[in-house]
Amino acid sequence: MADNEAESAADGAEAAPAKNGKLKLIIAAVGFVAILGAGAGWFFLMRGGHGEEKHAEAAPPKPPSFVEVPDMMVNLVGGPGERVQYLKVKVVLEVKEEKQLEAIKPTLPRVTDLFQTYLRELRPSDINGSAGLFRLKEELTKRVNVALAPHHVNAVLFKEIIVQ
Repeated sequence: MADNEAESAADGAEAAPAKNGKLKLIIAAVGFVAILGAGAGWFFLMRGGHGEEKHAEAAPPKPPSFVEVPDMMVNLVGGPGERVQYLKVKVVLEVKEEKQLEAIKPTLPRVTDLFQTYLRELRPSDINGSAGLFRLKEELTKRVNVALAPHHVNAVLFKEIIVQ
C-alpha cells in the first residue's frame, strides 16, 4: 500500500509540471498570434490609408458643367407713382457632372417659371449692391434645387443683370 501511495505521489508530481508546461506553451502561442495580428492590422491600416491618399491625388477633379437658362426680363415691384423698372437677367446653372445635363434640360421650363415668379416680386432695393445680388443668387439656387430634386445644382451664376 505504501508502494502504491509512493507511485501515485510520483505520478502527481510529474503531472503538475506537465500541466504548467502546457499552460505556458498555450499562453505563449496566444501572445505570439496576438502580436502578429496587431502587426498585420497596423501594416494594412497604414498602407491602406496611404494608398487612398495617393489614389485621390492622382485623379484630377472633373470640371463642372453648365446649363444655360433662357434670358428673362421682368418688371420690378414699385410704389404708387414710381416709374416702372425692369430687370433683365441671364443665368447659368452649374452642375457637378455632365451626366446631370440631360436630366435637367427637360425641366428648364419649370425652372424659368420659378425664377420669373420670384423675380417679379422683387423691388429695386432688394437687388441693390453686392449683398442683394448674393441673396438673390442664394434664393434662386434654393428654388432651382427644389424644382430639380433629386438632381442638385451647385450654383446659379449670373452672366448679365440689367436694371432699367
